[in-house]
Amino acid sequence: MQEIKYAMSIEEASDYTGIGRNTIRKLIEWEKLPVLRIGRKIVIRRDALERFIAINEGCNLRIRNETKAVTN
Repeated sequence: MQEIKYAMSIEEASDYTGIGRNTIRKLIEWEKLPVLRIGRKIVIRRDALERFIAINEGCNLRIRNETKAVTN
């Protein structure tokens, strides 16, 4: 039985979505993707990540002005 996580690290989010780790870090820096910071660790909620992908379908995630932000 596979465990379903509520939140994941940048590396896990990258594996889950196929988006590169550096691109995910850039999206977090641009405040396009909401995260929870626990000390130096960054945690991304699965539902926020799925909403982000849905609203940015067809967008180039490497262009800051073309990427839409997800809000909580």
